[in-house]
Amino acid sequence: MMPAMRVGFCGLGLMGSLMAAQLARAGHELAVWNRTRSKAEAFVAEHGGRVADSPAGAAEGADAVITMLVDGEQVATALEGIDEPLCIDMSTIGPAAARDLGRRRRFLDAPVSGSTPGARDGTLTIMVGGAADDVEAAMPLFEAMGRLIVHVGPVGQGQAIKVITNAVAAANAAALAQALVVGAAVEVDLDKLVDLLGDTAAASTMVALKGRPMLEHDWTPLFRLDQMLKDVRLCLDGAASAGIDFPAAEAAREVLERGVDRGLGNADFAALLEVVEARTGRRL
Repeated sequence: MMPAMRVGFCGLGLMGSLMAAQLARAGHELAVWNRTRSKAEAFVAEHGGRVADSPAGAAEGADAVITMLVDGEQVATALEGIDEPLCIDMSTIGPAAARDLGRRRRFLDAPVSGSTPGARDGTLTIMVGGAADDVEAAMPLFEAMGRLIVHVGPVGQGQAIKVITNAVAAANAAALAQALVVGAAVEVDLDKLVDLLGDTAAASTMVALKGRPMLEHDWTPLFRLDQMLKDVRLCLDGAASAGIDFPAAEAAREVLERGVDRGLGNADFAALLEVVEARTGRRL
C-alpha cells in the first residue's frame, strides 16, 4: 500500500479535478486551490480535504505541491514564493518554462497524456523530468494518477517529449479529418472507412479516439482545441530554437489556428474537421 502524503493541489479544471480525485481516493490528504473558489469548495464537499485561499496556503504543511494549470505564466505565478516542498507541475508549459521554474526550487515537470478518460480512470501516461530522488519521492502520487510513469531525464525533458507527442497527435488528427473528407468525396462508406483505418497500417490512437466523433460532429471536449494549439506552438518553438523544421506540426498549427478563428477553441480538437470541411466546401 502506498504511503499517504499531504498534497497541495492547484488547478481543478477539466483534468485537474479528476487527477486530484484519484489522489483523494488513494488516501492522500489534499489542500486544494482553484481561481474559482466554488470549484474547490465543491471538490472538498465530495472528496474531503481542505480549501486553500492561495497556492501558498495549499503548500503549507504539504509534502508536495502539484500544479495543473493552463500555461507557464499561470504556473509561475502560482509557485512564486514557494521554495518548499517539492513542486510538481503536471501542466503542459514547454521545456524552457520548466527549466526556469526548476532553477528556483525542488521541481519536477510531469506533463500527462491520456486526456479526461485517463484522468478519470487513473491511467494517465506521465513523463517526468527531474532528479531521480525527487521522482522516487513523488512516485506514490504518480502511481495514484497514472498507468505508465517514465523518468525521461532532467527538468524540461518531460515537457519536451510531451509537446512533441501532442504535435504528432495533432498532425494525425488533421490527416484523419482530411482522409474522411476525401472518403466522402469519393463516396465510400465512412463507417467502414473508420473501421478499416483502425485495423490497417493507418491505425492510430487518433483514429480510435476521434474517428467516430468526427463522423458525428461530436465536439464534447476531452482535450480542447485551443490547448492543443498551445502545445503545438510550444513544440514548434523548441524545434525552431534547435534549427529544425517540423512541417507536419506547422500544417497542424495552421488548421488549429483556423479552428480558433472559427470559435472552436473550447471544443474538442477533433473539431478541426470543420476547418477541413470549410476549406473543401464539403461536409461529412
